[in-house]
Amino acid sequence: MYSILHRNGKQTGSRRQSLLYCDDRRLGRSADLDDLFKTFESNLRIFVAEFAKRRVFVHAGVVGWKGQAIIIPGRSYSGKSTLVAELVRAGATYYSDEFAVLDARGRVHPFIKPIELRAKGTSIQSKVDVSDLGGRSGKKPLPVGLVLITRYQPGALWRPKKLTDGKSVLEILLNTVSARRDPESAFGTLRHVVGQADVLKGVRGDSIDAVPAILRRLEKRLAK
Repeated sequence: MYSILHRNGKQTGSRRQSLLYCDDRRLGRSADLDDLFKTFESNLRIFVAEFAKRRVFVHAGVVGWKGQAIIIPGRSYSGKSTLVAELVRAGATYYSDEFAVLDARGRVHPFIKPIELRAKGTSIQSKVDVSDLGGRSGKKPLPVGLVLITRYQPGALWRPKKLTDGKSVLEILLNTVSARRDPESAFGTLRHVVGQADVLKGVRGDSIDAVPAILRRLEKRLAK
């Protein structure tokens, strides 16, 4: 149960502030209600991701390319949203910048929301609609063709190594929301994913430089 306690300060002469609770646990305190709404939205998404009964949620960016999904697992500040935005600019279909939503067959479903991009060198986020990038959102589930375990490193070249199935599952599991609560379901779903996809690991430089090589890799796989 979520609740917001709003104090305008007029009756008591105290400073105006609002408090956000989940059950009896305080999630946030702010004089700006919009800040609390953002905290509420973020917490609610995590709750849904952890307790979804027929889906496995992985912290990841996702795009579609010629009928295959590219999944980019990673937490905040890993650069996944920036890479998703550049892939969309290159013609990929947008699926998510926050969660890869996987069904029992290992297909990824859309989790559509504005892409949240940070200004370079800051923690300030802005929400960008996919249409502003010249892109469009996906509507149908896709099989996974490529999983990118990557992080941004200034000046790095994209020279990834392909992982074994076992290492691939472990890497993706690190970003799987329900891994501790329901490991059996998570393992089963991720085995389907790595059984049908190439999982690559490596550092990268700027997203705009890495995108052509990423798409060429998937094109090569599709040509087999």
